[in-house]
Amino acid sequence: MAKRTDNVETIAAANARALLLRGLGLAGARPRVAGRRAPAREALAMIEAIGFVQVDSINVVERAHHHILWSRLEGYSQDVLDELIGRGEVFEQWTHDASVIPSCWFAHWKPRFEKRGMGNWVRQRLGKEAEKVVAHVRGRIEAEGPLMAKHFVGDGEGEGGGSGGWWEWKPSKAALEHLWRVGELSIARRVNFHKVYDLTSRVLPRVHGHPTPSDEEHAQWACETALERLGCGTAREIAQFWNAIDQKRAQRWCDDAVARGEVERVMIEAVDGSKPRAGFAVRDWRERAKDAQEMASESDGLRLLSPFDPLVRDRARCRRLFGFEYNFEAFVPEKKRKFGYYVLPILDGERLIGRLYPKAERDDGKLVVKGVWWEPKVRETKALRRRLDEVLERYARFNGVEGVHHETR
Repeated sequence: MAKRTDNVETIAAANARALLLRGLGLAGARPRVAGRRAPAREALAMIEAIGFVQVDSINVVERAHHHILWSRLEGYSQDVLDELIGRGEVFEQWTHDASVIPSCWFAHWKPRFEKRGMGNWVRQRLGKEAEKVVAHVRGRIEAEGPLMAKHFVGDGEGEGGGSGGWWEWKPSKAALEHLWRVGELSIARRVNFHKVYDLTSRVLPRVHGHPTPSDEEHAQWACETALERLGCGTAREIAQFWNAIDQKRAQRWCDDAVARGEVERVMIEAVDGSKPRAGFAVRDWRERAKDAQEMASESDGLRLLSPFDPLVRDRARCRRLFGFEYNFEAFVPEKKRKFGYYVLPILDGERLIGRLYPKAERDDGKLVVKGVWWEPKVRETKALRRRLDEVLERYARFNGVEGVHHETR
């Protein structure tokens, strides 16, 4: 199960994979809800279990935040997440990117809020009267309640950027984003993916007043919760899980936790030919790995993962533990793409066995599969094709279409 070198055990790559899959809600069968809609409490429990769900705007298929939950919860529907946001059970803020996060951890975003100021990039878009613009935007929301950027059009915009993408934000949009990033405003909901902003005190009344944690409390939370979900990881991976502390701070906490007997120092094996890496593991990692491998035998079919799924977000870790080279090519020039604009990894138990490029043609009511690519050691049998067709039928329904059309078959 593990090799021991200089009193430090080496965790086999298979066990590191199993721990990661277990911690990220991808081990075993998806929870069944007997054909009914997954309840909001089940979705909230899943978000808490995996930590956060990344938000993304690309909609060639269903957006990433819904997809991540669908791939883990049988019966998940998009209105479940809307319900949780509306009840203040989760909030939207930044980890490494915009994400939906359980509100019970809101206080641990306050250190970020306190560090964020009005940088030059924001000031350039706010114009010469930056503070005045921010005060005006804040005052309108205080008086009128939830507002969107469009409600400020023509409202004394003054100098600033244009009306295009994020690099051309008008002053009021820049002010809204600034107030959101420093925690004064929160996202009350989205309408056609556009943010609706309101005072944090109104969006998150139960948690907005919680005190800012000390540096020690914050580091402990960041490392403990990250390691709980990773099972094992390097100091860099632990720090980058939340992107809340730097690697040096994570290393210091882990070293101290080893001295206290709370975590174990380990070496983590790789399958890509690289050397084992020094890291840390939860104390019961052996039992968790065994449990996860038993769960893998109960897998109920293939899973199509979002390009923003936490399993594949760290591309280097994905390569080391799964031997799977994955790049998101949406921002790669079309002629340079190897696979396609929006390609989904295919998970089978503990293995990433291929990738698939889908597009929801909603006007035609069908899911178009533009290509399927299997990993070199995977043979496309009739049974494998049947399993793929089964998950594609479910994925089509999730995307609001019925038929599945393969361009390459």
